[in-house]
Amino acid sequence: MRHFLRGGTGPEGCDPLFQGKNSRQSRTLALRVAVAAAGLLLLADLAAPPRAEAQTGEKPPAATDANGAKTGNGAKPSNGTKTGNGTNGAKPAPAPAAPPAPAAAAPAPSGPVDVAFGAYQAGNYLTAYKEAMKRVEAGTDPAAMTLLGELYARGYGIPYDPAKARQWYERAAKAGSANAMFALGMMNLTGQGKTVDETAAQKWFEQSAKAGNPAAAYNLGLIYLQGRGVTQDFTKAATYFKQGADGGVADAQYALSVLLNAGNGVPVDKAAAIKYLTAAAEQDHVTAEVELAIATFNGNGVPKDEAAGAALFRKAALAGNAIAQNRYARVLSVGRGAPQNKVA
Repeated sequence: MRHFLRGGTGPEGCDPLFQGKNSRQSRTLALRVAVAAAGLLLLADLAAPPRAEAQTGEKPPAATDANGAKTGNGAKPSNGTKTGNGTNGAKPAPAPAAPPAPAAAAPAPSGPVDVAFGAYQAGNYLTAYKEAMKRVEAGTDPAAMTLLGELYARGYGIPYDPAKARQWYERAAKAGSANAMFALGMMNLTGQGKTVDETAAQKWFEQSAKAGNPAAAYNLGLIYLQGRGVTQDFTKAATYFKQGADGGVADAQYALSVLLNAGNGVPVDKAAAIKYLTAAAEQDHVTAEVELAIATFNGNGVPKDEAAGAALFRKAALAGNAIAQNRYARVLSVGRGAPQNKVA
């Protein structure tokens, strides 16, 4: 969607190092909201710890979408775009969306020490399964039910079984688990264990967002931004992005900053746009870092600070962002904001 493919980097008259009218890089710069077309953010209820093969000796099977493409569990979505906390590529996308890989972690359950969750995070999946079953057998425990759904959905420590995963998620959702509602939304969206059902996915995301899940709110924002199964509505998209942004989702913070800056679905608010852009950059959202670097270097909406802008370019460049690499190379070549180094 072209509303999110911004060709410019600021008003004319800004520093020619990055803003010249004859600069092809400036004219063609198009930063993605978070990811590229045909998917949504996958923030799993429980992140896969580093030892994904612990206690089993076998890699769990990856879930697949309706087209047979791997989703979640650290896999690339079917469109082949890299996703995650920010984007590292420079190629524009026709519309935002897509599940990032790997999945991001949800906060650990509050209250007493959670043995089941701790075992999962340590990669001790059989122990996690046994402890979660104990809690379920002892009474209604939506967190334990969600954990069981996660284990079956990923095939960690136990056989991969999306049907059983769905059953556990549904029990947990009925008991009020926002994370389980979100997981059901993702299963319906990706067609894990059944055919894709975007209408059902939207309903689960709505329930999850209403229950306070910021990742679900971000997904709903993308659904309305794209008009995916619903009438395209930038105002609703902005509302859901704000819920996700205020809940700490970096992709939502970046998406909302873009809408605020352009006045899509919300009144133009440059100060708020910078606020959310900064929040996303502080969470290492690479695309946000690049935009904030440009604004900071040029003093566009923030105090001009070439050194700080150069530092942000360097950080994003080291993360693999091609635009940042190009801009930082130019910084070094002229010695603006960083010592001149034409060799580097």
